[in-house]
Amino acid sequence: MQFISVLVAAAGAYAFGAFWYMKNAKAWVKAAGIECDENGKPVNGSNPAPFIVSAIMVIIVAGMMRHIFQMAELDTILEGFMGGSGLGLFIVAPWIVTNYAYSMRPIMLTLIDGGYAVIGCTIIGVLLALF
Repeated sequence: MQFISVLVAAAGAYAFGAFWYMKNAKAWVKAAGIECDENGKPVNGSNPAPFIVSAIMVIIVAGMMRHIFQMAELDTILEGFMGGSGLGLFIVAPWIVTNYAYSMRPIMLTLIDGGYAVIGCTIIGVLLALF
């Protein structure tokens, strides 16, 4: 059952990521400096590799969060929310900010990617608590 909860939580965060990046697509493409074709679409947009890698990584994150939550005995929705948002806001997002600061990336890219990290971890936390 725990593996299923990890997959459900990962799927929830992945689905939110699809929504988040579709909503922020133009700003993200510009901030990330992605090369686009004459139609404004990313040049390598049909390459499935980033989607596959992303799916695997979100499963790994959800699996580790499940492990941490079990060790800390976080099992209510509120605890899942607090644990997930705390990990996203105080561990993942600061790491993204640090990397982007050194690489002189635009603040918009930091906000978009950091926002996904915080909300994605929160979704994982809540879904893990529900299952």
